[in-house]
Amino acid sequence: MDWNALGIETNFSSLDWCIVVGYLITIVAVGVYIRRYITNVTDFMVAGRGLKTFLAIATMIGTELGLVTVMYSSQKGFTGGFAAFHIALAAAIVTLIVGLTGFIVVPLRRMKVMTIPEFYEKRFGRGVRILGGIILALSGILNMGMFLKAGSLFVMGITGLTRSVHLNIIMSVLLGLVLLYTTLGGMVSVVVLDYIQFVVLSFGLLAASLLSIRYLGWSNIIETVSSLKGRAGFDPFHGEGFGVSYVVWMFFLGLVSCAVWQTSVIRACSAENTRTVKKIYTWASIGFLMRFLLPYFLGICAFVYIAQHESLKNVFIPEGGSVDPQVSLMAMPVFLSQILPIGFIGIISAGMLAAFMSTHDSYLLCWSSVLTQDVVAPCFKKELSSKSRLLLTRIFIVAIGIFILVWGLWYDLGQDLWDYMAISGAIYFTGAIALLVFGLYWKRASKVGAYLALICGFGALLGLKPIQGLLGMNVSSEIVGLTVIALSIILMVVGSLAFPGCDSSEEIKE
Repeated sequence: MDWNALGIETNFSSLDWCIVVGYLITIVAVGVYIRRYITNVTDFMVAGRGLKTFLAIATMIGTELGLVTVMYSSQKGFTGGFAAFHIALAAAIVTLIVGLTGFIVVPLRRMKVMTIPEFYEKRFGRGVRILGGIILALSGILNMGMFLKAGSLFVMGITGLTRSVHLNIIMSVLLGLVLLYTTLGGMVSVVVLDYIQFVVLSFGLLAASLLSIRYLGWSNIIETVSSLKGRAGFDPFHGEGFGVSYVVWMFFLGLVSCAVWQTSVIRACSAENTRTVKKIYTWASIGFLMRFLLPYFLGICAFVYIAQHESLKNVFIPEGGSVDPQVSLMAMPVFLSQILPIGFIGIISAGMLAAFMSTHDSYLLCWSSVLTQDVVAPCFKKELSSKSRLLLTRIFIVAIGIFILVWGLWYDLGQDLWDYMAISGAIYFTGAIALLVFGLYWKRASKVGAYLALICGFGALLGLKPIQGLLGMNVSSEIVGLTVIALSIILMVVGSLAFPGCDSSEEIKE
């Protein structure tokens, strides 16, 4: 979209470009330097299992507080108003409960697994591990397939660039930088850089929120949302807003994001001990709350700002028409490009793009590790050497990077980015919830039940809008997700009772 044609000028200047480029070069140099501390596959994948509490909390939140998080959260704030805050509250409550009880994550750390499919083998056998690894990697790679597109839209909105070729070049360069220090540094590199970016982005988001309140005025924000969205802008249970089923779906996603999703669980597996695991999740609950709230609020501020500027309102909030999700994703960066001063906008942008890289490095390392450890390695009768595993992991990192670049360029989103990520992730986690909960806490869970629950997860594909369009159906993603979770649990129980026994299982001690 040509913002110049709308009479919009961004505050992004040459000074801001220098800040962004300088910052990115610095963190990549640090990541490459850390290579000297990588001696084996355990160092590469789980940082030698030596993460202390505060560093582990920072790197967990740093990973989940990526640019894509800011983009999909601000989009939800833009479209849902203050009612979107329930998603943050659900995530915080569930993470706190996991921290206090050690639900799922403490038994996994006690077993010293590096990936969730590794637990599948210990509990259900090698075949379940391989299938689970394939499904986890497929779901995870599809889940991050829109990260580059979200990053591209942020760059377009904040800088005022209008030619898509420029955006493709910039995002390709960013991906190349991520691939460089991730393949060289592994989890140690990820942990250190996540910590740096966690600090920078946290202060940046807080400062941007305070500037937004000062620019728009708190009473103006409340009144505008109330006037244009009504009760649905504040009440998540309202029929014209999110609805009861969506709120329930968010509580499941809160559990998934902290205790089932591999990129978070790998932090628990990297922790110094099980006591540290509980501390990580207890304190991280605050971070999980804030990582959603601040971007939601920026999205709400973007809505208020755009509603008061007719040229932007015609694009982002047209009367009687729906907005393309890719357009509403750009609302927040366009808003920030108008209100942030020169220099500070460069710092914010540097933090955002660094967060983009932070999320990519963790996800690339996670899914490549799963493919190496849980899909390829178990297929060999002779155990692969640490050197071979490192090489395979690095090859997969590059291959996944190329795939998500292509996928992000041509896939038609068709729904809010958060809903796309939730349903693509559901291909894995709808079955994984059943395997983890019943595998850890029900001795009668069997291999047959595990296979059935995993396969059932493919039903989540029906929640993707392009697939619904091909099948001529129109069902909300939360209904699809909740239905598949219920079916996976039923199949796990029925399959285990009908076909009991799991000879390869290990006793799970609490």
